[in-house]
Amino acid sequence: MEVGNKILKFIIDTENNSIFNTLIVSRPGVGKTTAIRDIIRQLSSGIKEIKFLAINVGIVDERGEIAALYKGNPENDIGIKTDVVENVSKSKGLEMLIRSMSPKVVVADEIGKHEDIASIKYAICSGCKGLFTAHGYNFEDITLNPIIKSLIAEDIIERIIFLDDNIKGKVREAYSLDKKLGQYEKMVNKI
Repeated sequence: MEVGNKILKFIIDTENNSIFNTLIVSRPGVGKTTAIRDIIRQLSSGIKEIKFLAINVGIVDERGEIAALYKGNPENDIGIKTDVVENVSKSKGLEMLIRSMSPKVVVADEIGKHEDIASIKYAICSGCKGLFTAHGYNFEDITLNPIIKSLIAEDIIERIIFLDDNIKGKVREAYSLDKKLGQYEKMVNKI
């Protein structure tokens, strides 16, 4: 089983052939970047088993860890419909992707700076869905960061996935935003 499959079942929106705005959270070194790389590959190439059609994905690969571009070509398999901007800030990269690449989903690893928030909101308001990662262990950890806290408080993030510390890519807890109640509910039936 691919590492992303364990997470995909929580974030896929099959009704709209897209994903829910998702934040994947774990401590450093637990596999967030590996997981999003595999998720990107599957979204961008399509998933026959669930009749998910390939969609355009845009990655802001600030440090070159996701796609690992070499002379403009990705060294890692990121799917057939993925565009990458590398070695730019998340804020500039998200704007570049939206203005020139028409992604359906935008991806940024390790969000948490003030300049990230406006660009994430811009992406979501432009009709894109978002897949983001952040460092932390639980809700208390991520809400200590005012940027992440604001994304949660403004109901921008629809799913929050906490990865297990011991098994790479394993979901420890998953939460879904109930917009009617304005709160997150634990998704227990899929773990």
